Amino acid sequence: MSHYLTGRIGQAILVLWAAFTLSFVLLQILPGDAILIKFQNPDMGLSPAQIADMRAAYGADQPLWHQYLHSLGNMLRGDLGYSIQMGVPVTELLSSSLPPTLRLATLGFLLATVMAVVIAFVSSLLPLSWLKSFFLSLPSLFISIPTFWLGIALIQFFSFHLRWIPVINPGEWVGLILPIITLAVPISAPLAQILIRSIDQVQTQPFVAVARAKGASRSAVLWRHVARNATLPALTIAGLLFGELIAGALVTETVFGLNGLGQLTQQAVNNEDLAVLQAIVMISATAFVAINLLVDLIYPLLDPRLKPSAGAVL
Repeated sequence: MSHYLTGRIGQAILVLWAAFTLSFVLLQILPGDAILIKFQNPDMGLSPAQIADMRAAYGADQPLWHQYLHSLGNMLRGDLGYSIQMGVPVTELLSSSLPPTLRLATLGFLLATVMAVVIAFVSSLLPLSWLKSFFLSLPSLFISIPTFWLGIALIQFFSFHLRWIPVINPGEWVGLILPIITLAVPISAPLAQILIRSIDQVQTQPFVAVARAKGASRSAVLWRHVARNATLPALTIAGLLFGELIAGALVTETVFGLNGLGQLTQQAVNNEDLAVLQAIVMISATAFVAINLLVDLIYPLLDPRLKPSAGAVL
């Protein structure tokens, strides 16, 4: 197991290095210059020589290979550089923007998981065909709803029509209700679809027929025998979806005016603040890698057959 874990950590480090290198190259070839965007403003009254000094201070006049090695070394030491537009360390911006996004993504993912489990298992237990068809159609409906439209519709209905949730100064936790629902609805759709298919496949296995022949009820077989095996395929997609939630909060945070990683990303893109964008890319890549590594480690706990042998080849 230790060899397996070492190998997976090594792969994770390689993926993070590739993500850093690729993002660095792509950001550098983008047109525009963040230093010129900020300091060439006539209102600042800086001369060309002063602007050149600012470029030298930020290291923008160095060759690309030197900038790459310098940025990589700083990243390994935990130094994410300075935001050109804000004039503060990137870590300071992330310390205020990342926690709200993590909280929103975590709560949205938990609600999406609950919704997916309810849809999948209720649709498998319902005796009425028309009601079962209704639950089976929900994932297709949820996944087809645009996130921005859903957020606006929830605001119109719950805030303006019913007046249950205020739009202005709603409070820290009350203000998260509608964004969490907006995130959870589309994310629950693929989870529910995978669970429904997995349940249908597992129910055809011989051990299910044996359990039913011993007198176990349909619901008991579903929860005791089918559920554990059916959740394995959904676990992988769940890890990917959670990483996507952290990386893709831009739309939701923009619709609801939340100060999180999504809004910081929008500002960095508008101002071509490369240091901030590089840090956000690495945070997203780290989230994906860490979550998938965690999923790989949980798999053998749920299914002992997946435990790597001592001589397993990575």
